[in-house]
Amino acid sequence: METRENKLYFGNISADDLVATHGSPLYVYEASKIRSAYHAITDSISYKPMHVHFACKANTHDGVMRILHGEGARIEAVSPGEVERAFTAGFKPEEIIFTCSNLTLAELQWLANRNIRVNLDSLGQVEKWGRIKPGSEIGVRLNQGIGAGHHDHVITGGPDSKFGIDIAQLDELHAAAAKNNLKIIGLHQHIGSNILDADIFMRAIDTLLETAHQFPALQYIDCGGGFGVPYQPTEIALDMKQLGKRIDASLENFVASYGSRPEIIFESGRYLVCESGTLLVTVTDIKKTPYKIFVGVNSGFNHLVRPAMYGSYHPIVNASQVSGGPETVVSIAGNICESGDLFARNRSMPPIQEGNILAILNAGAYGFSMASEYNSRPKPKEILL
Repeated sequence: METRENKLYFGNISADDLVATHGSPLYVYEASKIRSAYHAITDSISYKPMHVHFACKANTHDGVMRILHGEGARIEAVSPGEVERAFTAGFKPEEIIFTCSNLTLAELQWLANRNIRVNLDSLGQVEKWGRIKPGSEIGVRLNQGIGAGHHDHVITGGPDSKFGIDIAQLDELHAAAAKNNLKIIGLHQHIGSNILDADIFMRAIDTLLETAHQFPALQYIDCGGGFGVPYQPTEIALDMKQLGKRIDASLENFVASYGSRPEIIFESGRYLVCESGTLLVTVTDIKKTPYKIFVGVNSGFNHLVRPAMYGSYHPIVNASQVSGGPETVVSIAGNICESGDLFARNRSMPPIQEGNILAILNAGAYGFSMASEYNSRPKPKEILL
């Protein structure tokens, strides 16, 4: 994506031309950015064996998943539907890891029948799995009291989190596993989403590695995801190379004391696809009140819910006229019948006219995958470049 002739281009195609061909609202994904993000992780962490499992809850577009499969990624799924999408994209059962949360007995049986590797989320799930598949190998998700993320809703560790088996319950966990001769071969944790503080990552990883010594037969340690990307101009991107060096050092120290070399897993979702995605919308109305200027567009939080749900910031560019003229403070308003349907509040923007195409950036993660047909409006189209 670049600016030419004062318009936004994706390769050799302008945003205006994409909308003229495909209509709007329109999600546009750039394959080159997906590949670049994947290799930013794999090139920074030298430890072997290590695999990156794409947390496909972020984006289940078939083309996106196929690109990552082609690069060597695996899949982290949280529902049978995501497993089915992974199968369709070419992933094999042994390339999928499933993080369980409040599953029915039928769903657990479904996973067992397909030999999907699971990270069980509760003592109750361990008991149920033991009845379904006694004598099998399992992974377990732990809550070690460490949580972080860009919003309370995405913090997945700590005393208020619904996820994982609490670290204080390890004796109960071992007893539940022994009851049905289950062998714990994997540990998992995930502390939250969109984290930009490397020190928090290292504290969580080092704590998990310390706990791992209480499990003598581990084949894998799943450090979860959470690698963040900067949305706001003031945010600083993770130095992935420097973080990778710190991760490598901790892992090698662990191996020396543990006595074997388990597989290490990272479950990246947002980091792999966020910056690849742009939501193109059309300006339908400009409303000037005595207090504000509202730029109305033909999309809403049914297509990109993050600003309404989390108060999230997304950069927005006038793709039809990137710059020129004095900036004006405007609010970008959607077409959903809700007062909270705003993509941006009080944002300084260059001149905008009705019919212009606006590009909402960093929309590749948790955009279309969280979309709905609220107000009975259809979901947007998606294209992969």
